[in-house]
Amino acid sequence: MAEDTFYLGRLVDAKTAKPTNNPVQYDPADLTTHAVVTGMTGSGKTGLCVALLEEAALQNVPAIIIDPKGDLTNLLLHFPDLMPQDFQPWIDPEMARRADKSLEDAADEAATAWQNGLKEWGIGTERLRALQNAVKFAIYTPGSDSGIPVSVLSSLAAPGLDWESNREVLRERISSTVTALLGLVGMNDIDPIRSREHILLSNIFEFHWSEGNDLDLTELILQTQTPPFQNLGAFPVDTFFPQKDRMELAMVLNNILAAPAFETWREGETLDVQSMLFAPDGRPRHSIFYLAHLSDGERMFFVTLLLSAVETWMRTQTGSNALRALLYMDEIYGYLPPTANPPSKQPLLRMLKQARAFGLGLLLATQNPVDMDYKALSNTGTWFIGKLQTERDKNRLLDGLESAAGGIPRAAMDKLISSLGKRVFVMHNVHEKMPVLIQSRWAMNFLAGPMTRAQIPALNQLVNASTSLSTPPVAAPVPMKKPSPQPSVESFQPVAIPSAVSSQPSASSQPASIQPSINRQTSTTNGTSTKPSIPAGVREYFLPQNYSLPEAFQAAQRVMPSEAMIQGIVYRPSLLASAQVRLLDRKHGVDSELVKAALVDSLDRRGIVRWDDFSYSGPSLDKIESMPAASARFSTIDAPLNDSKLMTALQKDFTDWVFRNSEVTARANIKLKVFGGPDVSQADFMKACADAARDARDSEIAKKTSAIERKIKTLEDKLAREERELREDQAELQNRNIESGANLLELGAGLVGLGRKKNVTTQFTKHRLAQSAKAEVEESEEAIAQYKKDLTALLRERDDMTAEINDRWGSLVNEISEVAIKPRKTDVYVNIFGVAWKPYYIIQAGAETVELPAFGAD
Repeated sequence: MAEDTFYLGRLVDAKTAKPTNNPVQYDPADLTTHAVVTGMTGSGKTGLCVALLEEAALQNVPAIIIDPKGDLTNLLLHFPDLMPQDFQPWIDPEMARRADKSLEDAADEAATAWQNGLKEWGIGTERLRALQNAVKFAIYTPGSDSGIPVSVLSSLAAPGLDWESNREVLRERISSTVTALLGLVGMNDIDPIRSREHILLSNIFEFHWSEGNDLDLTELILQTQTPPFQNLGAFPVDTFFPQKDRMELAMVLNNILAAPAFETWREGETLDVQSMLFAPDGRPRHSIFYLAHLSDGERMFFVTLLLSAVETWMRTQTGSNALRALLYMDEIYGYLPPTANPPSKQPLLRMLKQARAFGLGLLLATQNPVDMDYKALSNTGTWFIGKLQTERDKNRLLDGLESAAGGIPRAAMDKLISSLGKRVFVMHNVHEKMPVLIQSRWAMNFLAGPMTRAQIPALNQLVNASTSLSTPPVAAPVPMKKPSPQPSVESFQPVAIPSAVSSQPSASSQPASIQPSINRQTSTTNGTSTKPSIPAGVREYFLPQNYSLPEAFQAAQRVMPSEAMIQGIVYRPSLLASAQVRLLDRKHGVDSELVKAALVDSLDRRGIVRWDDFSYSGPSLDKIESMPAASARFSTIDAPLNDSKLMTALQKDFTDWVFRNSEVTARANIKLKVFGGPDVSQADFMKACADAARDARDSEIAKKTSAIERKIKTLEDKLAREERELREDQAELQNRNIESGANLLELGAGLVGLGRKKNVTTQFTKHRLAQSAKAEVEESEEAIAQYKKDLTALLRERDDMTAEINDRWGSLVNEISEVAIKPRKTDVYVNIFGVAWKPYYIIQAGAETVELPAFGAD
């Protein structure tokens, strides 16, 4: 036997229907044009396929093996020593019982059969050991942890292909993936051109994959509610696919994540075809995907994703004429039908047409020749046709082969097929001149029959197979909520870091509402790149990143490592409320405006908030933003933030709280009629009261002393007049006294002379006038004295009155009272109320990933 060919068996003489001694040497390069194996149950189809895969292993050709029924798990049953005890664990106890044999006897018979069979076909122990060591075998069980689980969600990640140069291929993969996903939730027979669901999901995939960004099921569900684009075709998204309908689709898709049965679909190795074909040391692998435990819908879903992953891997390879890898599918019934278009069909068709150029061979088997797309298989290079069950099967196969098998005369092919026995096949290879009859060789692996899921762990243990890749994070079910239009979220980009400032607040001085949270390290904590939609009618805000990285560490009371780097931003929802309150009281001179705000991080799901515990005193809310930071991630929104009714009730409760707790203190001096609002200081208010009292005092003094002032003025006028008259009377008296003295001299002289009588008369007249002048002086003096006395009394009266008035008004200055001014309900205006997205830095500090607040008090 040639070492570089597949040893499949021996040629059969078509005339005698007996095997010859001529071995069938099959060139593995011929498999690059693919092969189809068909035959009824018991025809030996499985044994032939096992032989093909054994030969591929011996030639170091890796293989992806899709096993819907569990037959291909037998590929792990290598027993080079052919000892009965090796066979015994895999003997079917029921079969042994029916044959009336013990397990030991049945195992002994199996070992003997394999010893004799392999000897007859010239296969020795060395070849058996070579098979055992040729490749690494493993059984994968998507949707189950019996074998190596597979994370199907990884298949939503962006393929490693350039979008621009592989646009058509990637769009075909998107179409297949979306069709499979919709089929998993019961949406079958989807038309990619007419289905809104298919168009929407396909555009979401393309939006991310065209930018090289991965997508997971959680993101897909969220972006179904909130697409990252505004239009689909010529119409807005909401016109093409209304929010309510998108919500229904998101709910259906969310059932996948929410269902406990789907838990294992999110665990295990990623669908990395390269790692499933080659071990890290470069050794080829035969990876068997056991699907017998899955429902039809789940099988179709997984097979489509696997085929798409294989196709993408194929596109990354260089051209090759040699057989680089093998894709084997044990039963293609339902996956490549002639008329229907299941999601698996398109990737199969594309690989049947194009895989040859990349050295990928497809080996397809079926026992249902009626339900095959023979046009799709027209380019298949090799056909292995075994015994068929009915004449109808044969006729349908012959109809297809007239074009698919290179124009072989129908009668000749009919004759060949009709003569087939067990393990005998018609092999038509386009690289050979004519079809031949072959008898498949004895399988080197023990063909124990289909294995159950319970036997898979022991099978993997038999070949030392275990998972080699890390388990991806488990995505949590997405909390569903009423959708509303949201801005698109861009792909992840570098994050801008605010500059540090000299003044940094300590955590102890911060309000409770902005105390930092640290050490949030799980992947689910780091959120999703899709912003969850907000219920209709609920507003949302984005708090700024006002902490630099050093400030974030200082606020968290942590020492900042030198290697700390910001990896991204994650927003977490809080409840932000702010109200403007106008307090107006014209009587008390109050016209003020207050701002009451609250930032609530921890919310009771019932919508109960003690607003006094969450009073906000951070940066001005004038700085809140309307858009998130580029490339930010978002955590999910829980009740009550995702419930519009609860949010409405909370806003009413907040308004009531603001109304009850808003007041200003006004100062009042009722008697002085002086009022001052909260913006007037005590000193200014006292000065205003003093000024008012002074003015009132001066006014009263002026009013009440006016009569006295008039009296004083009158007396002063009389006094001045009387004093003037006194001076005149005194002058007159002086003159009269002089005249009187002179007359006395004259009188003395007259006593001794003549005219005595006349002098005496004159003398007495002048004396009388002097006395009269004296009397007038005395009268004036008395009047002046009385006037002065009366004036003094009036001045005293005026001073007493002034002092009394001054004291009385002075005492009123200190008669000050305080008045609480409260708003009316109509004076409370809630200008901010809704979901506030608080930014947190995702920081890589060595091996540790921490989360620190990016927002806090200035």
